[in-house]
Amino acid sequence: MANVAELAMTILKWALIFLLISIVAGVLGFTGISAASADIARFLFYVFVVIFLVLLILGLTIFRA
Repeated sequence: MANVAELAMTILKWALIFLLISIVAGVLGFTGISAASADIARFLFYVFVVIFLVLLILGLTIFRA
């Protein structure tokens, strides 16, 4: 269980890193890199949300002791 939570936080960190890369690339005028980084960040964030919701539901139901 701890490994999945750790994986979720790692995914969130990578999403934030790609978001920052996207913002910096957009400010500097690299629109292609900015768009690609934003897409990667959006995908990773959605994966994080799915993992978070699954862990939340499991924590409230199955793993309740």
